[in-house]
Amino acid sequence: MRTGWIRQHVAALRILVVLTVILGLGYPVATWAVGQVLFRNHAQGSPVESDGRVVGSRLIGQNFTGAAWFHPRASLAGAKGYAAGGDGADGSGGSNLGPSNPELVKAIRARRAAVARENGVAPTQVPPDAVTASASGLDPDISPEYAAIQVNRVAKARNVPAADVRRLVERYTYGRQLGVLGDPHVNVLELNLAVAKLG
Repeated sequence: MRTGWIRQHVAALRILVVLTVILGLGYPVATWAVGQVLFRNHAQGSPVESDGRVVGSRLIGQNFTGAAWFHPRASLAGAKGYAAGGDGADGSGGSNLGPSNPELVKAIRARRAAVARENGVAPTQVPPDAVTASASGLDPDISPEYAAIQVNRVAKARNVPAADVRRLVERYTYGRQLGVLGDPHVNVLELNLAVAKLG
């Protein structure tokens, strides 16, 4: 009786050791290796480099201010926006206000007026993503429509032809994934790095 009990426990311990090695060491190492070999850029966080140094990620929005830059969507992540968390910073997130909430309606009206005034367009020309914050507060992309209304402002601030800026917007406009998923979008960080080289 006692010998059978010991045999069962030894077998259970062997299984524990084998599964710990396979699932606790082997699987994570294999997953890491496949990521590094086949999807290195993604596995590293999709970094964006400029002049040999990493300036951000294609996946995390940054705040750009001033007339010479394309502006991203509004962010409610953290006190200053675009807080990805870590180092004691607030985490990402949205306001969680419903579409009929008076506070959200007021914020959208204020953003629409500010975007229209800043870009010299009618409030009716301001696209939805220019006045609403993303759920994460870290959305790195804007719609081609939002980028289009910013072209003249950026070109004027940089004293370059609007056609040159418009071509950059077209170059950094990405289509739907697999032709059907999502909407066309413009990565603000990549676009602004290209715009900086114009002058």
